[in-house]
Amino acid sequence: MSFFQLLKFSTLITLLIFSCSEISAETNVTTEPAYRHANEPIGTVRQVYDGKLYPDIQVNTFRNIDRLFPTRTVARGDWVSKLPHSDTPLQEFSYTVADQTYDLYDVLAMNRVSGMLIIHNGEIKFEKYLLGNDQHTRWMSMSVVKSITAILIGAAIHDGHINSIDDEITDYLPGFKGTAYDGVTVKHLLQMSSGVAWNETYTDPGSDRRRMLEAQISAKRGAVLDLMASLPRAAAPGSVWNYSTGETQLAGALVRAATRKPVAEYLSEKIWAPLGMEANANWWLQSPDGLEVGGSGLSATLRDYGRFGLFMLNEGMISKDNQQLRVLPQGWMQAASTRQVVGGKRVNYGYMLWPMHDNSYAAEGIFGQYVFVDPDTNLVVVQWAAQPKPLYRVGLDEYTFFKALSDYFAKQSN
Repeated sequence: MSFFQLLKFSTLITLLIFSCSEISAETNVTTEPAYRHANEPIGTVRQVYDGKLYPDIQVNTFRNIDRLFPTRTVARGDWVSKLPHSDTPLQEFSYTVADQTYDLYDVLAMNRVSGMLIIHNGEIKFEKYLLGNDQHTRWMSMSVVKSITAILIGAAIHDGHINSIDDEITDYLPGFKGTAYDGVTVKHLLQMSSGVAWNETYTDPGSDRRRMLEAQISAKRGAVLDLMASLPRAAAPGSVWNYSTGETQLAGALVRAATRKPVAEYLSEKIWAPLGMEANANWWLQSPDGLEVGGSGLSATLRDYGRFGLFMLNEGMISKDNQQLRVLPQGWMQAASTRQVVGGKRVNYGYMLWPMHDNSYAAEGIFGQYVFVDPDTNLVVVQWAAQPKPLYRVGLDEYTFFKALSDYFAKQSN
């Protein structure tokens, strides 16, 4: 082969490679890349809740929690909604607490943040991945998923699968008749005011929370719900607020029974696919091919958590093809994010959401996971973190940080 023939052949091969890469780039709109974290060494779920993981293994575990239990896929759809970057990204931001000034560098470093996304007026103002994560990383939700489960109850009410928030849960879960949950309503579940006894202490091996974890580890079908059915009554339904991850197991079971669909499938059908998520998520199961864990175990990408925040900000409305799709009942998000009255006292809790300043609120998970929403400033903030212990090891108070962001963007809008 002559030099010119060789050059021509080489050029042809280069064009073919370029063409293939362009086709691949288009195909990636509907297919996902291989998960690059899949072979990282990880710890155990007991070590997670005990706060006994060294920082490197902890991070690996948090982005691979689908390896700790069986999971079910929350499938994305056939399109991806746009999350445009702002022409004026967040740069000079700081706030002061007790004569000390902090900026984003401090927040990211001191709170061991592994990913942060700030969306204002529908545009990305700040997006940062740390500790080895990237835009394809799936990160654990912990109790952020409680808020998702509660929202699915709202969707089921809107769809007519659940008649009313005041229905007794035994109308849908008859197996709980004669237990401490007899007489508990859907609203009581959402408020965590069932009156059923529950000890939430993560690090106490004898707590109800750890008993539930052991039931989950057993992978025995129905073991978690059997535990819930065995709990005693501590107070009348609706009279006392008590934070209980156990309540969310019944919330998930309620969604499954009412819709007659796996919870992950219903999430995909109602929100994940129509909202235009860019990646599949996965969700822990209580046993192989069993019920989803209603209080933790969803893993998704940072931007998709951001899209879910926008869904809440838009009050359960989804815009697609110039059409508006209502997923939640009118006024649901306002009620869900409002401090509830339980037993004549106003508590700092909504429908599995945490009210904050003014009309803002957040879905929260241990180790520093947040989806913060501020309707007053049209702001959504997603934070991933790998704080060293389940509770009380934060460097800077997140509520103060989110309030400072709200104030910053309020001033920018004026």
